[in-house]
Formats: sequence, structure tokens, C-alpha cells
Amino acid sequence: MPDRTLFIIVTSLISISIMMSYSLSTYTVIYFEYDEFHFAIRQALFGLVSIITMWSLAQLDPDVWLGRIGFFLFFIGLLAMLAMPFLPSSIVTEVGGASRWIKLFGFSIAPVEFFKIGFVYFLAWSFARKIASEKEVSLKKEFIRFLPYAFMFIAIMFLIAVLQKDLGQVVVLGLTLSFLLFFAGSSFKFFMTLMGGSMGFFVFFIMTAEHRIARIKSWWALAQQSILQLLPESIASHLRIANTDEPYQIGHSLNAIHNGGLFGTGLGSGTFKLGFLSEVHTDFILSGISEEFGFIGLSFVTFLFIFILQRVFKIANRSQNDVYFLFSLGIGLLIVFTFLINAYGISGLIPIKGIPVPFLSYGGSAMIAASIGIGMVLMVSKKVLNRR
Repeated sequence: MPDRTLFIIVTSLISISIMMSYSLSTYTVIYFEYDEFHFAIRQALFGLVSIITMWSLAQLDPDVWLGRIGFFLFFIGLLAMLAMPFLPSSIVTEVGGASRWIKLFGFSIAPVEFFKIGFVYFLAWSFARKIASEKEVSLKKEFIRFLPYAFMFIAIMFLIAVLQKDLGQVVVLGLTLSFLLFFAGSSFKFFMTLMGGSMGFFVFFIMTAEHRIARIKSWWALAQQSILQLLPESIASHLRIANTDEPYQIGHSLNAIHNGGLFGTGLGSGTFKLGFLSEVHTDFILSGISEEFGFIGLSFVTFLFIFILQRVFKIANRSQNDVYFLFSLGIGLLIVFTFLINAYGISGLIPIKGIPVPFLSYGGSAMIAASIGIGMVLMVSKKVLNRR
């Protein structure tokens, strides 16, 4: 049997998402003159498809289907992202100056969400063949061995960070690649060198785009006071900047979290969703949960994510097949990095990246893609958890 506990936890998060899509979309449905159940019905449809897909995948034989599904998602996602710059504007949806969605049958699909699952499988398959089988190699050979992956990742970076203006997804994929490489058998010295190089690329992409520089300045204008007070004034004075455009999203997000207190204002009783905090049912859903359910509600959601990671990592740890081990681990890393980047962003600790919370944020692509990833892990769980 697949891991029912993991399935139930993910289903619980999806159910919470449907409930919050109704509660937190109050202002949006009024502003755009939608039916009050517009977002809840669509999210319920996404949730139903996700749950059915997840459980259906769990019934398949991983020896036969894991590779087929993984490579399909990798190549289809890659081809879709390559094709997006050449598709007509009637098909490619642009939001906030970023073209990240393909519109089909009234729904917008984000190819990068499905590509991420395929990318993790590709890395697991390739690392199992190229790295896990080789032990005790020199640092020079590790760099040579990594070069093809570096060139591939640079190309992916161009597709996502430059063409789609989505640096947040690149950060998630880069962290996942680095940690998978380490767990596949690379040395700690190479891992730290790779992390340092990744930080250099990250800074480069920030400095080459004005909208990213503006976002960093906006974040620093809000965060600088709490950080600079820890430094001597002679140093702090050189790092302090005047307030640029007010980072209203972070400010309202923090106010929503503060307003929720310990127990929250109650379901449907939040105030910052009423036009103050935009996209509260999508990227800022954790702020909305914090306001309406307080610290207790946010802690409960966080506990569910920790429980998901515990189950996924348990499946990975019991996998004797290197591909199964690395893939399950990679899906867990995708979830944890995405959750942390979103949580740190809405709390002002890092700049906002526009990354949805897995299984919680409104939207079909992220939810269905994450459910496919969990379904493939459930597929593996039949092999490893039932072994005597």
C-alpha cells in the first residue's frame, strides 16, 4: 500500500486551501464583480484533480512508470518554456510584466511548475548513474563532472530568470540541484564551493535587472533598521538608505500577522484582505492564515509541512534504489525550499519572490504539479515501506 499518512496530510492542506480561497478572496471577487464562490469553486476543481491524480499515480509500479512520467514532465516542460517566447499573446498570459503562463481552455498553465518535477527526476536519474557510483574522486574531477550540469542549469536560468522574469524559481531549482548533488556523493568542499558560486550568479542576475534592484532596495528600506542597530554606527551609516517606494506588501503582510495574534480574528473576519494586501489568497496566503487563525493556525499549517517532509524523507531513507532515494529527497527539498522562501518573504526576512506555497496558494499549476510529485513519491513508497 502507498503511504496513506502522507496522502491524508497533503489532502488536508488542499482542503485548507479551498476554504481559504473562499475566505481570502472577498475583496477580489467584489472588485472584479465575480461570483463570491468563483475562486473557491475553481480551487475545489484544482484540488479534486490533484487528489485524484496523486492517488492514481500512487497505484502505479515505479519500476515502469516513474521514469516515463519523470522524463515526460522534463521534456514537455522544457519544450513549453522554449516555445513560450514565440507563441502569440492570445495564448501566453502576461501578469505584472512577466509571461509565465500558457492559456488553454480558460485556464492558465505554468510550464515551470511541471518542469520542476521532471527536473528533479532527471537529476536523480543522472546523479545515480554519474555520481553515486563513483566514490573518493578529486576536487578537480568533481568540477569536470559537474560542467555538463552547470551548462544545462545556465540555460534553464536564462529561460526562467530572463525570459519569464522568475528568479525565485531559479533559486529553488539551484538549491535543490546543489543539495541533491551533495547527497548523491559529492564532497562537502565541492558543495560549499558550488554554493558560493551560486551566490555569485544570484547577485549577477539581481544586478542586471532594474526591477530586481528596486525590489532589493524596497526590502532593505524596511528591514535595515532591525539589522543596522546591531552594527556600530560608523558602519551602519554607510549601509543605511533613504526609503524608496514604500514596500506596502511586506508592511501589510506584517500587520496582518500581528493583527492575528495568538488565536486569530476568526475565519472570514480578517481585515487586511479587504484591499490592503493584494493576492492574499495566492502568494500571501500564509499572512491571511496568520490573521484569521493566528499563531496557532500558522503553527498547525507549518506542522503539516514538517510532517510531509518527515514522511517523504522516511521514504527516501528506506529506498535502496539510488534513483528512488534521490528523487524522493528532491521532491522533499522542492517543497521545503518553496515553503521557506515564501514564508521568509511574507515576513520581510528576504525580498518577496512571488512563489506560491505548495498545496495552499490559489492556482492550479502549482497544486497539480506538486501533487504529481507527491504521487510519484507515493508510488515509490509501495516498494520501500512494505518491505519486510
